[in-house]
Amino acid sequence: MKYLSFDKEKLVNLEYSLNREILSTNRAGGYCSTSIILCNTRKYHGLMVLPIDEFDGENHVLLSSVDETVIQHGQEFNLGIHRYPGIYEPRGHKYIIDFVYEPTPTLTYRVGGVVLKKELLFVHNEEQFMIRYTLLDAHSPTRLKIKPFLAFRNAHNVSKANMWANTKFQPCQNGVKYKLYTGFPTLHLQLNKKNEFVPCPDWYYNIEYMEELKRGYEGHEDLFVPGYFEIPIKKGDSIIFSASTEEHSPSSLLRKFNKELEIRPNKDSFEACIANAANQFIVHKNKKWDIIAGYPWFGSWGRDSFISLPGLTLGLDNPNLCKTLLDSLSKKLKNGLFPNMGNYTSQAFNSVDAPLWYFWALQQYYEYTNDHKTVWKEFGKRMKNIIKAFRDGLPFNIKMMENGLVWAGKKGYALTWMDAVVHGKPVTPRIGYPVEINALWYNALMFTIELATKNKDYRFVKEWLPVAERAKESFNKLFWLPELGYLADYVDENGPNTDIRPNQVFALSLKYTPLDEDKMPSILKVIDKELYTPKGLRTLSPNNPHYVGRYEGDQPTRDSAYHQGTAWPWLLGAYVEAHFRINPTRAVNIANEILESFKEDIGIHGICTISEVYDGDPPQRPNGCISQAWSVAEIIRINKMVEKFNSKNN
Repeated sequence: MKYLSFDKEKLVNLEYSLNREILSTNRAGGYCSTSIILCNTRKYHGLMVLPIDEFDGENHVLLSSVDETVIQHGQEFNLGIHRYPGIYEPRGHKYIIDFVYEPTPTLTYRVGGVVLKKELLFVHNEEQFMIRYTLLDAHSPTRLKIKPFLAFRNAHNVSKANMWANTKFQPCQNGVKYKLYTGFPTLHLQLNKKNEFVPCPDWYYNIEYMEELKRGYEGHEDLFVPGYFEIPIKKGDSIIFSASTEEHSPSSLLRKFNKELEIRPNKDSFEACIANAANQFIVHKNKKWDIIAGYPWFGSWGRDSFISLPGLTLGLDNPNLCKTLLDSLSKKLKNGLFPNMGNYTSQAFNSVDAPLWYFWALQQYYEYTNDHKTVWKEFGKRMKNIIKAFRDGLPFNIKMMENGLVWAGKKGYALTWMDAVVHGKPVTPRIGYPVEINALWYNALMFTIELATKNKDYRFVKEWLPVAERAKESFNKLFWLPELGYLADYVDENGPNTDIRPNQVFALSLKYTPLDEDKMPSILKVIDKELYTPKGLRTLSPNNPHYVGRYEGDQPTRDSAYHQGTAWPWLLGAYVEAHFRINPTRAVNIANEILESFKEDIGIHGICTISEVYDGDPPQRPNGCISQAWSVAEIIRINKMVEKFNSKNN
């Protein structure tokens, strides 16, 4: 029995199938994502979604879907499925008898005596998506119609029928090519065998995306169908359909499909699944390396990249890839800050914590390799420049104060990871001294001092060690709430904010913590009681009147819940580290509980991966992005912590 198994009897149940989504990437920024029955429920769904350099590297849906029709004895059976307002048409899902995810997403259809297998594959490091159709059984002459649905639009938008789309095609080998709008790449639609292309250009109106409507967005789209390919198929035959930004030799398609299939990683265990998910976030394009924060709608984010990096690389014992990514990501540093988000031409440098997580990522790499000379030689100058920039002052009132701690914030902006903004106002502005920022700041100072000492840069040590000592003393005075037994979430000119939030956990987990050890058990006890769930730490205690336990609704409603109770899996990494620091035996039990919890979820929401967020209230539904880099990365790190503990104690 395969590790990822699906109830064959329930595949025809839309409530079961439409909530399970697949993801396959080309490792160069492109992806294929849809539901397991290939009915698109989001505007972000598509069989071929690519970043386009001409449009600032943003993702664009080129090929939305492909419908197949089986023809026997003059009768046609359409295997496709689309949602229109109030109706599904056609309803080809009723012919599905099996779905498997390994080695590649594969559906099997039965229509009378016809059994057809359909395998989806996105070629790695190329802009080519392929489908292999194999006729497993048939007792009469059979023909296949293949009908592509084209979108050619930004993944964040929907397309509408119009008069300016270039609906004319050019022939190519065993196929046709289209370029609906200026600036887009040409899409080559080819088959590996001779076929008849029947041009009957038409718009299919009002295809409905239920998930977008639930999320408060425009959820109706018009897709262009250029016509269809028709081809005979015999029992045992395989036909390859290829969509690519380049023309390919038809005779090479089957061989290429088989070769790509061979290099697909196993997904035969939980560890294999999350390793596969981890590799999908790493992007290599235009000689640059980057990390995608989450599929299907996030791009590259500064803080997410550095938080995710150790788990995605070192957690899979790949220090060389970690170093390659550190080299590439380091080049994004500008005047002491890393971009919070953005593409080639527009970047937002409004993240106070991204530079501090950079130190943490370097620290994890150093501890894995124990190579202090390389880290200091190649990254030391940047580390010192960041520290100096924080001392001298940065935009958004980011500045080290006389007490050695970092003040950050400007009205109207949210600079920490709790960055949701509703109607122009941050939900959790946290202006002042945020607790995790100052824990990360102290850790950054001490880690840099450690490297400087080992590399005999005593001038830096002499200058900054007194600052670190002052920061430590100030941290304990400022954040510790002795009557309550936990840390303030932030402190401003009005005093401490006493909301119970998970940000304090980093003062327990970081190697260099400014926190006095005797305070740690009390803080962890509060986190255990108020915030811990096996799916993630809640972002606010349920006992707080502002707590929101469900993450749902339109964007303002969801954003108002995002950091007001929603549970985040990525926070569990630091939480488990904190437990290992205080009570390793209890820590391993908690870690195993968390891992078992996610093993249950690997076949729902995002198949073979881990979601962005969960509801704070039970039953904790997975939500947000179907595959989130820091969620996957921190679960990998937790798994690694358990392995290390077991190897030490066995």
